[in-house]
Amino acid sequence: DKRFITLLFTIHDLICSTGKYDYDLVVIGGGSGGLACSKEAAQVGQKVAVLDYVEPSLKGTKWGLGGTCVNVGCIPKKLMHQAALLGSAVKDAKKYGWQISGPVCHDWATMAEAVQNHVRSLNWGHRVQLQDKKVKYLNLKGSLVDEHTVKGLTKAGKETILTAKNIVIATGGRPKYPTNIPGAMEHGITSDDIFWLKKSPGKSLVVGASYVALECAGFLTGIGLDTTVMVRSIALRGFDQQMSGLVTDYMETYGTKFAWKCVPKRVDKLSSGALQVTWTDTHTGNEHKDTYDSVLWAVGRAPETKALGLDKLGVQLNKETGKIVVGADESTSVPNIYAFGDISEGRPELTPTAIKAGKLLARRLAGHSTELMNYDNVATTVFTPLEYGCVGLSEEEAEKRHGKDSIEVYHAFYKPLEFTVAERDASQCYLKVVCERGGDQKILGLHFTGPNAGEMTQGFALGFQCGATYSHLLQTVGIHPTCAEEVVKVNITKRSGLDATVTGC
Repeated sequence: DKRFITLLFTIHDLICSTGKYDYDLVVIGGGSGGLACSKEAAQVGQKVAVLDYVEPSLKGTKWGLGGTCVNVGCIPKKLMHQAALLGSAVKDAKKYGWQISGPVCHDWATMAEAVQNHVRSLNWGHRVQLQDKKVKYLNLKGSLVDEHTVKGLTKAGKETILTAKNIVIATGGRPKYPTNIPGAMEHGITSDDIFWLKKSPGKSLVVGASYVALECAGFLTGIGLDTTVMVRSIALRGFDQQMSGLVTDYMETYGTKFAWKCVPKRVDKLSSGALQVTWTDTHTGNEHKDTYDSVLWAVGRAPETKALGLDKLGVQLNKETGKIVVGADESTSVPNIYAFGDISEGRPELTPTAIKAGKLLARRLAGHSTELMNYDNVATTVFTPLEYGCVGLSEEEAEKRHGKDSIEVYHAFYKPLEFTVAERDASQCYLKVVCERGGDQKILGLHFTGPNAGEMTQGFALGFQCGATYSHLLQTVGIHPTCAEEVVKVNITKRSGLDATVTGC
């Protein structure tokens, strides 16, 4: 019987393909993406191993399984942001009739311990999940030997060799130090350290103006610490610059100091233990000095590619960024080797994109799907004291792609109801919807500053997947009283020059 013979050959091929290697899939990197990819692969019947190893930061900080997001990124950041928001809420509470006697002060050690305990519970949860899903977890530093072989090293230098049909690299990135500034590495910390400090960082200088810099400076200010942000050029590069200005304006009124157009020259530790920072104001050319208890470098992140052995295999890297060049299917220049997440060139450095891309890759490698990751219109939120959520194109990018005369920008300055009784300034609470000018006025970008921006933006992001237009917005009935309803009510264009301040309830 021909069908029986075909079946025998199929079974033989399956046995041979798996039997040839230790695993169907080996994933290097146990962060959000690597864990999602390995668990999904196991779910669809693959034999999987994941290697994760945390190289301690320069200050000696180390952490468990789960990658940047869980340990030194989104999770501790959002919790410390929440701590700062609660400080503002206590001030508002008095206006709402709460009798709060005596000064309210913040204790770093209590917050840090609670945050760190939550992170440790997540580390444990990840290990349990891998066990439950039959994924082999190895606390080894992985590197490539060839397109089917991975070498794993223990902390003590003991070597393990693993073979796999496919290898996936999901090692992410780590914060950069400015190596050209004397004292920067010896005396500074990064986002790898801030969340694991046992003692308060005290008076802090944050160098950089990325979202990491502004978020850290925001919560440090919010818990009552004297905080300065040193900005070389612009804040939130890559984001809409009008929105960026609103975010930093609010931070300045909130109490964060900004040293604009300034570049640090050196950091010296004084006999008192304080850190003396010398910097140049590039606008005037003048040199300045001040002392701080902590200097936090937030000047970008570097991909973790150097120790992977990519060069000897010929895996193509982008020479400028050091990231791995990948195709739409996350394939590298070497067959059977894939890369995704922050390590790959041109991808958003965001946990949810890495998770989704990892799951889709696992399904494709197992032959269960051909679906590719869609990296367009990924929403994100910057958790600064006044949160900023966005999805789609910035106004600058929309202008560049479509031309100034071919886009329409609807905008509004609004006042959150909760700000009214609290007598809080809402000058920076703003939203804009960037649309095509012609036809149905397809929405190209949506931007919002205000309370709970992440919750608000996530809902509208769905509309982008469905081709939302300005007329869809107008057809939507708002929920009253909310900040989000201001988006569906927006009707004044920038082109009109009319006052965009929302009046009435």
